Amino acid sequence: MIAEHTAAPDFTVATDGGTQLRLSSLRGRNVVLYFYPKDDTPGCTVEACELRDAFPRFSKTNAVILGVSPDSVASHQKFKKKFELPFTLLADTDHAIADAYGVWVEKSMYGKKYMGIQRSTFVIDTKGSVAKVYPKVKPEGHAAEVEAELRKLGG
Repeated sequence: MIAEHTAAPDFTVATDGGTQLRLSSLRGRNVVLYFYPKDDTPGCTVEACELRDAFPRFSKTNAVILGVSPDSVASHQKFKKKFELPFTLLADTDHAIADAYGVWVEKSMYGKKYMGIQRSTFVIDTKGSVAKVYPKVKPEGHAAEVEAELRKLGG
């Protein structure tokens, strides 16, 4: 996993709107880059909805929220519409971004091993440096942690 106070790996990826987004194009703004395993699953929905509810306060911190999962653009569009998410979801279908940030990891469920996203968040400052890393995020209450970090960074 990439460390705090290092340059955030740049990437270009498809968004839920069908356009391409390049991370470095957001310099000058704080970025909340949150990785989650799968659209419309219980934990991922809790996390997304908490961020949605906090979104009006995030805008006061000059922050952009980007959700990243291996789901397709079409899946992201359904998830975003269903829960009225006001932020951008990124379709990391080949998990290249997750690999770059070190969150594509071996997981285990019911004794079976598989590769997947480790729920994690990276707060990136206005200069493109990773200001804070939240590894192994618990969805409940995470939006408040991120909001507190953004207030420390300012705009």
